[in-house]
Amino acid sequence: MDTKTIFVRLNKVFRDVFDDDSIKVTPKTTADDIDDWDSLEHITLIAAVEREFKMKFKMGEISSMKNVGEMAQIIAQRVK
Repeated sequence: MDTKTIFVRLNKVFRDVFDDDSIKVTPKTTADDIDDWDSLEHITLIAAVEREFKMKFKMGEISSMKNVGEMAQIIAQRVK
């Protein structure tokens, strides 16, 4: 799956989870960039991304992700 498609789908997930149609994620987007992105919403977000892409993140991946770009790289490796 190409990066552009991943980001289109990630944008949809982020907008749904945070109920904000103005969100536009980029590879550099972090929790600091989205007002409601706290630890509880992070769990909801990860679950929603896993459902969208029909894959599971490993615990180490979840804790080491620094931005949406790293999330997209993991998705690209797993989803063909």
